[in-house]
Amino acid sequence: MTFSLGIVGAGQFSGQFATLFQAHPGVGDVYVTDLLPERAEQLAAAQNLAGAFPSYEAMLESADVDAVAIFTQRWTHGPLVLQGLNAGKHVYSAVPMAITTEEIAAIIDAVKATGLTYMMGETSQYNPATVHARNQIAEGAFGRLFYAEGDYVHDMDLGFYDAYRYSGGENWKSTASYPPLLYPTHAVGGVLGAWQTHAVSVSAIGVTDDRGDGVFDKDVSQFGNDVSNATALFEVAGGGSFRTNEFRRVGYPSHIRESRFRFFGTEASMEQLATVALWQDKKGVKDISELLEPKPTMPPDDPSLRHIAPELRAAFTSGSAPVHDRERLPREFDTLHNGHEGSHHFLVDDFVTAVNTRTLPTVNAWVAARYTLPGIVAHESARQGGARLEIPDFGDAPAS
Repeated sequence: MTFSLGIVGAGQFSGQFATLFQAHPGVGDVYVTDLLPERAEQLAAAQNLAGAFPSYEAMLESADVDAVAIFTQRWTHGPLVLQGLNAGKHVYSAVPMAITTEEIAAIIDAVKATGLTYMMGETSQYNPATVHARNQIAEGAFGRLFYAEGDYVHDMDLGFYDAYRYSGGENWKSTASYPPLLYPTHAVGGVLGAWQTHAVSVSAIGVTDDRGDGVFDKDVSQFGNDVSNATALFEVAGGGSFRTNEFRRVGYPSHIRESRFRFFGTEASMEQLATVALWQDKKGVKDISELLEPKPTMPPDDPSLRHIAPELRAAFTSGSAPVHDRERLPREFDTLHNGHEGSHHFLVDDFVTAVNTRTLPTVNAWVAARYTLPGIVAHESARQGGARLEIPDFGDAPAS
């Protein structure tokens, strides 16, 4: 059984996923569309896709497309997802799910009403540290987990300027100022992807940018944002807390590891830095760095990455880590590139399997809401000077 797929957005990220979707035995024809038609035509030709549509609307009107995978600017996802679901298409969306509570509620309502598959492609769900912590939590190795930390530390100087210029055109500075806490899912999802709970309240602090280059400038910003670094402290259901950092101005090698996690329980703890990961209990310390280290699947100078800033290429070349269980993946993926610490293969397979078996994917609409809403509320908390705010919850996914 296969279904056809339309790629929405032919930018730096989508081409890597187009390759994987096209190779998956559960997917048939793959199409593409982009606001810049020449980019869609170029991607279709380069990867021998089934074709390019002149617009998203034309793609949604076509009976040749069963599902869409959205790889567009991060603040556009909510409306595009709703268009897709309402047009009768299954939807895969890059992160974040949306940027308002109302958009998230509407997506959940649309999934309920249509019965279609929705999945958010959160890479941290399969970050090796999250996978290992999830396994250890399931075995009770931490004892009672009471605190965790998740960081998404990606300096603007390490590739983001080039990426925003590529995606934003002449007015790229207005979108490069995207508020850090509205891109929360790498940090939040990496914590909650292991710790089976959800955030119920938050207090957050933002740091006003002082680079002075017009990027995080309220008068330039499409979002009225002048904050480049932010920290949020969340309370979780059942007792405990976790802290996340969203840093865009930071002296740290984000090209080595941009997402990092730490978990603390009554019997053991786990901590990860750029090049080191440790398991610790009351007896001592064990280095687990090798267990969590993905091996590259392609060199950073591979021709397929020529349009991507060198500082960003590591995110597109990582293979799987020893902690990853690849047995469930199609063998067609064994020789193909992976990315974001080994997550891409699993995300594609999650969506394809969910559509073809009509089961809920791991990061379904309800889980995606729990990964996304905390950041939306944290952004508002920071705007209110750190006020502690309650986080709405849409509950668990309904039993299938």
